[in-house]
Amino acid sequence: MTITKPEIYISTDVETDGPIPGPHSMLSFGCAAYWPDKTLVSTYSANLERLPGAQGHPKTMAWWETQKPAWEAHRKDCVNPEQAMRGCLQWLKALPGIPVFVAFPVTFDFMFMQWYFFRFAGTSPFAHAGIDMRTLAMALLNTDWTHTTKNELPAEWFDPLPHTHVALEDALEQGAMFCNMLAQLRGKK
Repeated sequence: MTITKPEIYISTDVETDGPIPGPHSMLSFGCAAYWPDKTLVSTYSANLERLPGAQGHPKTMAWWETQKPAWEAHRKDCVNPEQAMRGCLQWLKALPGIPVFVAFPVTFDFMFMQWYFFRFAGTSPFAHAGIDMRTLAMALLNTDWTHTTKNELPAEWFDPLPHTHVALEDALEQGAMFCNMLAQLRGKK
């Protein structure tokens, strides 16, 4: 008899200095591991040193000028990317469930995390898949893509958690929202 671990949802948020990894750096990431019932199991976050030779994209850097407290939070206690990604990989492997990547939007956050995992840890625990919260919202609300922004989501999906552009805080907020959406999907709300 094969015993399979349950899924554990890893709400992930990244902060970067540009639109793609390599020419631009991931400044920080935050991961919050949730059971489907919204129990927070554990978190992992790191501020990263910027990639050698990479530069901030002008549009992204102009936006960061409007987000000084968050920028300053991402530049404290930075570690090299290899240390951060290997530490995150160990954290994920130690969790009591099968990690499933979750983000809003999944394409951006997943792209950076995958690139950094493969570049600095040699592997990724997420294979090549993740759950996109915006797509899930689109299906739950029966709306089209352009009318499924965070500003148009139902208030009951949001817990009173801040969205600060500090990676771990945003991962916690989005993880709680994902669990609320999942509860609705499964008919528990």
